Amino acid sequence: MSAATLYNWRRQYGGMDADAAKELKELREQNSRLKRLLADAELEKDALREIGKGKF
Repeated sequence: MSAATLYNWRRQYGGMDADAAKELKELREQNSRLKRLLADAELEKDALREIGKGKF
């Protein structure tokens, strides 16, 4: 493990116990998943708007 990796890990997780670090990781994964779902929904809405413009 490099010194930079250790420094980054301490900066990110310093002072946290294992449970808090695990919860933070889970929350970040969930946040990422929700952002992808929102992006997909926005893309679908935009596509429907484009289709709707052509019909009128």
